[in-house]
Amino acid sequence: MTDEVVECFKTIIERREKPKVEKMIDGYSGFLCLDEKGKPLAAYHWEKRMQHILEKYNSIYKVQMPKVTPHVCRHTFCSNMAKSGMNPKTLQYIMGHSDISVTLNTYTHLTFEDAQEELQRVSNL
Repeated sequence: MTDEVVECFKTIIERREKPKVEKMIDGYSGFLCLDEKGKPLAAYHWEKRMQHILEKYNSIYKVQMPKVTPHVCRHTFCSNMAKSGMNPKTLQYIMGHSDISVTLNTYTHLTFEDAQEELQRVSNL
């Protein structure tokens, strides 16, 4: 994480309503976002929030936004980091994959244009 992201997360924790008891799950505590019962928000919560935002957006604007989920964002992040030239082993570590083939063959999505750009880049060296 960049220093800015770390500071942002610290601010979220400082400003969030303090739970009566800080939940500990698998040895972890200090979760960023909690539900009304003080439990950490799970993927399902974020997916529902994103679905609500998407439905609201699509009810207002003519150009419709495609379905976006937290998992789609994870794939997009991985693809963007690979395209930016991040070391594949570093990306594997960040993604939490035990096998690099998952990082490179499942989560990284490149296009023909990406291949063209990379060939152009290396031909200019």
